[in-house]
Amino acid sequence: MDVNIMERKMPKADGKEFSFLSEEHIDSSYLETFNFDSKNQYIETTTREFSAVCPFSGLPDLADVIIEYYPEGGKCVELKSLKYYFVSFRNVGIYQEAVTKRIYDDLKKLLDTSRIKITTIYNTRGGFDTTCVEGSL
Repeated sequence: MDVNIMERKMPKADGKEFSFLSEEHIDSSYLETFNFDSKNQYIETTTREFSAVCPFSGLPDLADVIIEYYPEGGKCVELKSLKYYFVSFRNVGIYQEAVTKRIYDDLKKLLDTSRIKITTIYNTRGGFDTTCVEGSL
């Protein structure tokens, strides 16, 4: 048995079980930066293409992600690397709130800035809308 796949009984659809990967598969090593000397410039990067897996149901969680920061550390995140980083979440079982914190922690460290805010806006699930915010500007 692959120890990297979380063991959890998932709801079955037509006799199928859904399995997913553990959080260790999120790969922050994809993230790259480029130098940028404008510490007071506000930067906002948004995507509508984020997905991970709900560890309770095994179903996909889809979200918009908004990244806002000031490049105090003299660096900006390179967007292709950010996309690869986000793709590493695709088959990982992780709660929505933990996704937001993980992205915040990884980008705050990478960019060496205290002025960073991550917002995730999840598609409606079970009649509930969820928006998570970590950090501040």
